[in-house]
This record gives sequence, structure tokens and C-alpha cells, in this order.
Amino acid sequence: MPRVTDEHRAARREQILSAAVVCVAEEGFHKTTMAHVIQRSGLSAGAVYGYFRGKDEIIAAIAEQALTLVTHAVDELVAAGQVPSVWELVGHIAGTAEARAAATGVDLTRVMVAAWAEAVRDERVRAVAAPLVARLRDRVADVVAALQGEGRWDPGADPHLVAQAVVGLVPGFVLQRLIVQDVDAAGYAVAVRGLLEGQREPAGRPAPA
Repeated sequence: MPRVTDEHRAARREQILSAAVVCVAEEGFHKTTMAHVIQRSGLSAGAVYGYFRGKDEIIAAIAEQALTLVTHAVDELVAAGQVPSVWELVGHIAGTAEARAAATGVDLTRVMVAAWAEAVRDERVRAVAAPLVARLRDRVADVVAALQGEGRWDPGADPHLVAQAVVGLVPGFVLQRLIVQDVDAAGYAVAVRGLLEGQREPAGRPAPA
């Protein structure tokens, strides 16, 4: 009997997750069943259950996949060499989600919203998602610290607090893209730049404590 390689198992697992992502993007987590995932994957029930014992495990894996993609988007931009500005960082994260949707035909932002909702509702999903969000904030904090080192950000700011606010901009993009449907990654990046650079304090107004 031929030996099943790690590569084969990884490919099968990805096949199942890809099928599940399509189902969730179309129907949401609550309407998606294991039967839907099995049918969409083209595999037998035994094959699917050999990788995931149930829907809860698939939901957790999808949440992990979606959040990991966002963190990888940050790492990808940083690896390019030059320290990105905050607005470039937000634009790249948003653009990565858009590009993934164009390449696969599945709107990843719909899956992100569903995953966030499940993380609030289900402690098991939150246990998977929370460390990934924390890791994303750490990556962004590293970027902010690097910007401070180059004199491009307020040296007195706490990078971790800034990172909390920056990461919070991503759900704002996603929700407006899905609900209002008049937002794209490029325009959102320009808007974030304007938000950071556009405020002018009236003369004589004291700085916040």
C-alpha cells in the first residue's frame, strides 16, 4: 500500500478547508454543515472526517487561516526592505484580502467577518483567534517602533497602543466594503493617510494630556 506523504496530507487538508471557505462565504458558518463541506470538497465523508472531527474544528481552522493571511501580509511588506508607513500597511492588508478574492473567486472578507463573529460566540474559536490577533498587533507594533527609530513617528507614543488602533482599522474596511460596498483598498489607504496627516489644531489649543 503506498505511503501517504506529508505533502499529500497537507494538500488534502487544504482541499477541505478551501471547500469550507467557499461554503462559509456563501452561507455563513451557521448554515454550513459538514455535508455541505463534504459535497463541495469532492471527497468521501470518511476522508473529510479523517482530517477534521467536526464542524467546530473546521471553523477554528478557517479562523486561523484568515488571520494568518493578514499577519503574513504585514510580514511580506516588511520583508520588502523599507519600513512602510502606517497607511501603506493598512492598504497592503486590505489589498491582500481583495487580491485573494480576485484570485480565488471567494470573498475572504466575508469569511473574516464570520470568523470574528464565531470568535465572540465560541470560546474554542476565540482561543485560536486571540493569539493570532495578538501576534498581528505585535507585528504592527514592531513597524511603529521602526518608524520611531527613523524619526517618522512620535517617539513618545506606545507602539503597542498604536498597534491596537491600527489593527482596529482593518475590520472597519471589511465592514464598509461588505455593507456599504463603496470602499476599496487603494481608496481606504488614501483615507487613512488623510486621517493621520490631515488634522490641524486651532492656534492656542492645549495639547491633550
